[in-house]
Amino acid sequence: MQTYRTHTCGELRASDIDKEVKLAGWIHRKRNLGNLCFVDLRDHYGITQCVVDSDSDLFAKIEALRPESVIGIRGKVVKRESINKNMPTGDIEIKILGLEVHSEAEVLPFQVAIEDDAPEEIRLKYRFLDLRKDRIHKNIMLRSAVIQRSRELMREQGFTEFQTPILTASSPEGARDFLVPSRLNPGKFYALPQAPQQFKQLLMVSGFDKYFQIAPCFRDEDPRADRSPGEFYQMDMEMSFATQDDVFKVIEHTLGTIFNEFANGKKVDQAPFVHIPFREAMLTYGSDKPDLRNPLILRDATSLFGNSGFGVYDGMAGEGKMIKGMLVKGIADKPRSFFDKLDGYAKEEGMGGVAYIAWASAGAKGISRMMSEAKIAEIKQAFGAADGDAVLFMAGKGVKFDKFSGRLRNKVGEELGLIDKNSFKMCWIVDFPFYEENEETGAVEFSHNPFSMPQGGMEALQNQNKNPLDILAYQYDFVCNGVELLSGGVRNHAPEIMYKVFEIAGYDHSVVDGKFGGMINAFKFGAPPHAGSAYGMDRLVMLLLDEEIIRDVIAFPLNGKAQDLMMQAPNAVTPKQLDELHIAIAKDD
Repeated sequence: MQTYRTHTCGELRASDIDKEVKLAGWIHRKRNLGNLCFVDLRDHYGITQCVVDSDSDLFAKIEALRPESVIGIRGKVVKRESINKNMPTGDIEIKILGLEVHSEAEVLPFQVAIEDDAPEEIRLKYRFLDLRKDRIHKNIMLRSAVIQRSRELMREQGFTEFQTPILTASSPEGARDFLVPSRLNPGKFYALPQAPQQFKQLLMVSGFDKYFQIAPCFRDEDPRADRSPGEFYQMDMEMSFATQDDVFKVIEHTLGTIFNEFANGKKVDQAPFVHIPFREAMLTYGSDKPDLRNPLILRDATSLFGNSGFGVYDGMAGEGKMIKGMLVKGIADKPRSFFDKLDGYAKEEGMGGVAYIAWASAGAKGISRMMSEAKIAEIKQAFGAADGDAVLFMAGKGVKFDKFSGRLRNKVGEELGLIDKNSFKMCWIVDFPFYEENEETGAVEFSHNPFSMPQGGMEALQNQNKNPLDILAYQYDFVCNGVELLSGGVRNHAPEIMYKVFEIAGYDHSVVDGKFGGMINAFKFGAPPHAGSAYGMDRLVMLLLDEEIIRDVIAFPLNGKAQDLMMQAPNAVTPKQLDELHIAIAKDD
């Protein structure tokens, strides 16, 4: 017999009636009925109802204990008079014969037994209490199960788990580094890794064929609902002698299995998942992470304007801007206020507005009043519209316009209830442009990951007739329900190609040697073709649980200001510690 308990609080059933048992846990709830006091005792495994009558010497002692006090009870399993079918232990209760108080709780800052509206700052300050809540507790347990299953699936496919360094060199990965001063090397700093990118590639160069790691990553970024500030975890993988399709097969088996096993009744797309080129995604969905649950599709309607009769768009088409149209079924008879609201939204977003043609029961309306019947019929046929449908139009140019069209698509889909909330829809976004143009300076910059292999290799880079902005990369993202879960690429393993890639972006050899010396030197001694990816564990669990805030799937998250309110970090350190690190704190003027 164990010292504290013979059974857990989720274990006892009707078959245990008449047994004398010991339980230990937290007081979840108490109900004093005068002659009886009921205690719901909770532990990690569940809840068991315990009862003591007013004749017992223990009645007053139990009645005085606050919720969340930790107790041990000895008692007899008896049949419960009012069976609770909603609890696994609902057929029985424990008649308390003995009591031991392990720890008395103070007055709680918020309720644990119920979901209350406690402010997030209070919840994070007392995170150890928040984690006792059923929803959050189950979230963390599911996260553990998803991580364990990820490991199992990778090992089944021949991957080996490795650990890569946490203290490393600063590297331009697209976000700010967290820097760590070196006591033994005054004036120099380590950086916490934004990702194990270079190390996992070096493992491939070292001859370890298939790598994976549940990797902690550190980025000094602003928080968002789907991004935790400071640190996050990703399932990182890399494989040698591999193509893009080889990575897809591994990930589709891994993530496909996880979604099928943890979808909790939702419909799940089955592999192989659809491939959507980046430029097609931006045109058709207005996003490189499209939510395919939304059936609305954007299309280029520029050719329908120029002499349409609607002067604003005719002029914009003549200026080289794009007009996009979106067919929305069954909304033609909605009041004008519906369409005016969308027009106002566009103007709030800094766009010119939203125009429309609606084939309503009383006839076509919207900008159709400025068009000939032949033009209206042409547009109707081009979009495959029917009576009762409408086409929404928007005009603009560049990435800003594309992204706005995507937000409008999402907004209309949400407002009309078109998005299937009971499904997981996946896709691969492929063929990212290797370079992009800086909108302010016109300079050619990397658009994604400079370590990826350009499609066409050195030939594409050296082709004088090829605009660098037209060079595509072997880079890919995995998207589910509008959330980017994974990024990856086929790696550039050839030193001469890497030097050329950076040269086009305006960097000479010294930059490559200085920033990526360890990796570029390794490539000079024989590097295999290799490819890989990483998916965000926090976002994956958030999606599976349909949680809106990523902090609710992380055991001990930072708040929106990147602070740990429970541990009071970041915090000041002593002058002695600063002296040892040769650091002085600059004073504000």
